Amino acid sequence: MSMPLSAPEELWVPEEIVAATGARLTGNVKPATGASIDTRTLRPGDLFFAIAGDARDGHDFVRDALAKGASAAVVAMERAAEFEDAGPLVVVPDVLGAMRRIGLAARCRTDARVVAVTGSVGKTGTKEALRLVLSRFGATHASVASYNNHWGVPLTLARMPKNSAFGVFEIGMNHAGEIAPLTRMVRPHVALVTTVEPVHIEYFRSIWGIADAKGEIFSGLEPGGAAVVNRDNPYFERLRAHAAASRAGRILTFGEHADADVRAERIILKPEGSIVEARLFGKPLTFRIGMPGRHIALNNLGLLAACHALGVDITDAARALADLTPPTGRGARTLLPVEGGAITLIDESYNANPASMRAALATLGGTAPGPGGRRIAVLGDMLELGPEGPALHRALAESIEANGVDLVFAAGTLMESLWAALSPDRRGGYAETAADLKQAVVAAARPGDIVMVKGSNSIRMALIVQALKDQYGADPAPAQARKG
Repeated sequence: MSMPLSAPEELWVPEEIVAATGARLTGNVKPATGASIDTRTLRPGDLFFAIAGDARDGHDFVRDALAKGASAAVVAMERAAEFEDAGPLVVVPDVLGAMRRIGLAARCRTDARVVAVTGSVGKTGTKEALRLVLSRFGATHASVASYNNHWGVPLTLARMPKNSAFGVFEIGMNHAGEIAPLTRMVRPHVALVTTVEPVHIEYFRSIWGIADAKGEIFSGLEPGGAAVVNRDNPYFERLRAHAAASRAGRILTFGEHADADVRAERIILKPEGSIVEARLFGKPLTFRIGMPGRHIALNNLGLLAACHALGVDITDAARALADLTPPTGRGARTLLPVEGGAITLIDESYNANPASMRAALATLGGTAPGPGGRRIAVLGDMLELGPEGPALHRALAESIEANGVDLVFAAGTLMESLWAALSPDRRGGYAETAADLKQAVVAAARPGDIVMVKGSNSIRMALIVQALKDQYGADPAPAQARKG
């Protein structure tokens, strides 16, 4: 006989909501079991925050949220009269401000050990790896997807159960000054910067400005907390200066540098993952990582330094990395069965910048095609690169050649610069949009091919991923890359 499902735990009771926000309640406001800003993913019992986004105002969806079972809708005072007949309301002067206050209250009431992650590349993957590893040691709450901005961070805090043992928060930025207020909300015990690269460079005078913006994460550290910094990065000293100026009690380093606290002595790259021979605070340890890529291995050294600072057994943490798998759009592999064999699809479609593009091309280069197959890169524009954008796209031709990529398909106006730099035998197809390119990619793929798709999220390279899956179907088991 099956056991009945237990009721979701209460996250916020009405009295707590009022205490945190000073809100006026109308109707029968029930205890909330979650928090939401999107009716498409709202679950019954969620507290719905009607925040105003760049394109839509959440107040347009209040009735839908309440009809779907929201415990209440948090609405602005000037709009409350519109919804008096719709259901229970939490009436506040500013909805986003109320969500921030709920988030601050969540941080104050928990005894969880908290880690915050930022970096030009690898922050979401590192956050997900921390979620996996720390969940082996206690209840772990972490950001969903890339909820790392002015609404994503307070929403993640608002969703944090008070009995969490660990909290993992991703913090991002496009401009200087955006990380500081978010890290002060999160108040991490450990703050990790994966790397500094020319991402969002159009908003900065130089990459030094990006380093300073990433260094803001240390300003929110709890007194005596730990700053974790990439020792290999050219801007290490700049980041260390920010850490030294904070309330950090110690600065931990990672990388391949001889002075790194968590140091890789050898990284053995395999199509299905990596084996790392490392020295962790002076002690040797060999461990396996379930995701391929040198950049993944190096970021996980930073993860281990963070785990050490959180008081987690670093050896057990390293062993847990064997179970790491890539999330959708960030390296997930799928076998597409076709007559005469299979196509291996590598989905890197979520986002792209010069550093992550080079890393993805290196991973493609380390994966051997099947008999008669080719390495195919399907690349979309990298955005927010400023005046250097065309040159940075053109420079990818070197990585394409170095990694033995046989065929390139390109989408976007910036990718025209790369297209022009490619030798004719590597040109598979070009279009201004991913939608216009997808049929050419589908038609070109054949048994044995490795097809890697990558581009900035707004270029919508996921359309090509989906087109390949729709055309050829997909093996229900994730692809195990061929060894080579």
